[in-house]
Amino acid sequence: MSSTASIAMTIPFTMNKKPSDNSLPPFAFFGTPKVARDTLTFLSEVGIEPSVIITNAPAPKGRGRIVTQTQVAEFAHTHYLPIFTPPTLTPEHIKEICSYNCAFAIVVAYGKIFPETLIQSFPLGVINVHYSLLPKYRGASPVETALVNGETTTGVSLQYMKKALDEGDIIASVQVPIAQTDTSRELFEKLIRAGAILLRDNLPTISGGTATARVQDANMATYAPKIQKDAGYLSEHDDALASWNKYRAYSERPGVYFYAVRDGKRIRVKVRGATYAHGVFTITRVTPEGKSEQAYNDFLRAGWEAQLF
Repeated sequence: MSSTASIAMTIPFTMNKKPSDNSLPPFAFFGTPKVARDTLTFLSEVGIEPSVIITNAPAPKGRGRIVTQTQVAEFAHTHYLPIFTPPTLTPEHIKEICSYNCAFAIVVAYGKIFPETLIQSFPLGVINVHYSLLPKYRGASPVETALVNGETTTGVSLQYMKKALDEGDIIASVQVPIAQTDTSRELFEKLIRAGAILLRDNLPTISGGTATARVQDANMATYAPKIQKDAGYLSEHDDALASWNKYRAYSERPGVYFYAVRDGKRIRVKVRGATYAHGVFTITRVTPEGKSEQAYNDFLRAGWEAQLF
């Protein structure tokens, strides 16, 4: 297939189930969050399953700090697949990974930097699924950055991993349209599906050692940095469109908020619902500091003044 393709917005959530694809050599899958689990689900539905899954170790989560395994680990246990959860990628851990004799590896949001020795241990390379059209938006937050910048198109790239972040040669990419109403959750769903299909279609050449790849143009590179905790702050300097794009990008993580004042008291208010139409950004639901979720109009009727544009 061509290195860059176009994909329709209506990609089916599931693919037709077929028997396990025994024509592929053994491969490893590295991943941790929901995007990785959903990618594994897609591949499994077309008979493609890894020989071993590497994911992060269980960690405390939530207010109760309950030790919880990753969503990828849950997938591995459900599908009776070998799983390895090294806390770090030390030489000893790399040796353990190599004991599975995998020809190549697929990486989807694993969350750890690969040492060069690990990359070189796979004869057919390490294929990283990145949710942008590289070299645009290299880095940790390509989906959120595309949304906050008001992009109308993004995509998925398959790249051969290099030690330098997201600078690997591109095997294939696919464009995905962004609707003006898309939030990060909705856009991720589109990209996960597109990426899984892209993997399925390119695995025969990748596993056969015949995949071609193009070098990225470093002069065209842009970056998507790690999301800061205050990225979703709506200030009086943000206009309606900027506020809407922040809501789309950050409502899931780390959250969108503004400040409000009443009788000399200033509180932080989380935005739980919002719309945008005809150039107007409208907040519909909020959670004031120390209070339960409520309609935004009720919040204003209580005498609070929002410090917004």
